[in-house]
Amino acid sequence: MTSERLDILLVSSMPPSPPRFGAQARVHGLFTEIARRHDVTAVVLHDDEFDPDECERAMREWCREVVLLPNPGGRDGRAKRLMQLRSLASLDSYERHRHAVPGLQAALDRATSARRFDVVNLEFPFLAHYRLRGSPPGTPEPALVLDAHDIAYRITRQVAEGESGLVRRVYAALNWRKLRREELAAFRAADAVAVCSELDRARLLEDVPGVRAEVIPNAADVERYRPRPGDPRPDGRTVLFFGLLATAPNIDGLRFFVREIWPRVVARRPDARFRIVGARPPPAVKELAGGSVDLAGFVEDLRPELAAAAAVVVPLRLGSGTRLKIVEALAMGKGVVSTRLGAEGLETEHDRHILVADEPERFADHVVRLLEDPGTASRLGEAGRRLAVERYAWSTAARALEALYREVIAARAPAAARARRAS
Repeated sequence: MTSERLDILLVSSMPPSPPRFGAQARVHGLFTEIARRHDVTAVVLHDDEFDPDECERAMREWCREVVLLPNPGGRDGRAKRLMQLRSLASLDSYERHRHAVPGLQAALDRATSARRFDVVNLEFPFLAHYRLRGSPPGTPEPALVLDAHDIAYRITRQVAEGESGLVRRVYAALNWRKLRREELAAFRAADAVAVCSELDRARLLEDVPGVRAEVIPNAADVERYRPRPGDPRPDGRTVLFFGLLATAPNIDGLRFFVREIWPRVVARRPDARFRIVGARPPPAVKELAGGSVDLAGFVEDLRPELAAAAAVVVPLRLGSGTRLKIVEALAMGKGVVSTRLGAEGLETEHDRHILVADEPERFADHVVRLLEDPGTASRLGEAGRRLAVERYAWSTAARALEALYREVIAARAPAAARARRAS
């Protein structure tokens, strides 16, 4: 691979640093590695959830230049519900409305006219309708790589077909087709699409035959997430779930676990407690707390929580992509119980790296096993840690993304040369 330094423009609907949930962790993990060898300029949106000064300070540690823009549409509560209602009467999805940000196109134009970028890296498809391939006069357009994270319309369709409330099902049924049209158009417009797993790659090729789709796996900072001598010991009774609590897959998974699995665990282990860690818990999650269920909310450092837990659970029934929470738990050497969908796309094996079950009774059996058999938890944790180091380090994933950049740049070179001759 050539060592030529690349100029990269990162465009994202959220600031990746400091990383506090999965989507942020992916971008932060990849780009802190990429920035060791290349120059990164970032144009990103932020909503009220983020402290822009904190985000800018954190991003300037690895970015050459940072442009942060407030997103007035990124609000929750009543403002979000009103926007969802307005989107029902529109041909555009709610996600398109949410990311219609005054001033973003001007910021992108300023960045791309001032400097010629080799690659524009777009996080998620929700900003793909903006003009992203600008360049100074007389210079070739940059390549465009879209990092999909997951296939969003499939998740919305799962909600429409699932067991959520009637209003959510009807709304999702009306929105997912709009989102699908927009998302597939974004995939077609890109030079390449990065996906998290071979399964998502196959799904993408089914939807958009001929698209260039490459697997850039989710990973972990395996030096940060690792067992440490000073960590608390597993307490033998705490079962941990962590993640951004406002997402539909996490809300559904927590409801499923607390209502159908946890009572079976407590019936056999009355001393057990379930601890939920994560930012932005909505009312549907808050109402699950009480008794042996503890809602901790956001914590600054997740590692002590992971170290003290006897088991980590990933009871997801919705979603695509791969789960960063599993990779980070494996890196910490923890015993994990997951549904098959939760573990989808990862090179884990049942009873070697993690335990897998979809049925509530069987899932509860696995949780109790980890609570009562520290030897099994330790064996799974050791194998999981080895897998994380060997296959799921951000340094390895970033090298794969860098190779993809160079391949799409090379593929565009003949067209760029023709454009230069024509000009």
